[in-house]
Amino acid sequence: MKRLFQSLALIVGLAILTIPTLANAATPDLNVDAQGVAIRGYDPVAYFTDGKAVKGSAKFSYKAGDATYYLASAKHRDMFAKEPAKYTPQFGGYCAMGTAMGKKLDIDPQAWKIVDGKLYLNLNKDVQKKWLSDVPGHLKKADEKWAEIKDVPAAQLE
Repeated sequence: MKRLFQSLALIVGLAILTIPTLANAATPDLNVDAQGVAIRGYDPVAYFTDGKAVKGSAKFSYKAGDATYYLASAKHRDMFAKEPAKYTPQFGGYCAMGTAMGKKLDIDPQAWKIVDGKLYLNLNKDVQKKWLSDVPGHLKKADEKWAEIKDVPAAQLE
C-alpha cells in the first residue's frame, strides 16, 4: 500500500511538473504560457497604437488560433479581432534574434520593435541590441530558420 501511494505521488508530481509546458507542446509554433496566453499578457495592439508595451487584461481577451491575447481595452480587442495577423508578433511570439540562431527563446515584452509593419520581440534588451545591429540580415536568417523550427518544440532545440 505504501508503495502504491509513493508511485501515485511520483506520477502526480511528474504531471504537475509538465503542466507549464503542455501549451507549448501542443502548439510548438506559439510562445504561450500554460494557459495559452501570448506575450506574457501584454497588449499586441498597444505596440502599434501607443508605441509602448502595455499590460493587457483578461477582461479584454481574444483567442486567435491556439493563443489568447490580452488587450488593454475593448477598442484594442475589437481592432485585434478585425486583423489579428496585423498585430500578432512574428515567429510565434518567440525571440526574433533567437529564431535567427535556430532557437525558440522566451521574450521580454519590453524588448520590441516594429519593422515594416510587423512586431518583433526579443529575449531582453541586450539581445535586442544585437538584433538591431543588422535587422535585415537577422530577419533573413530568422525567416529561413523559422521554416525549419516552426513545428519543433522549444526544448528540442536546446
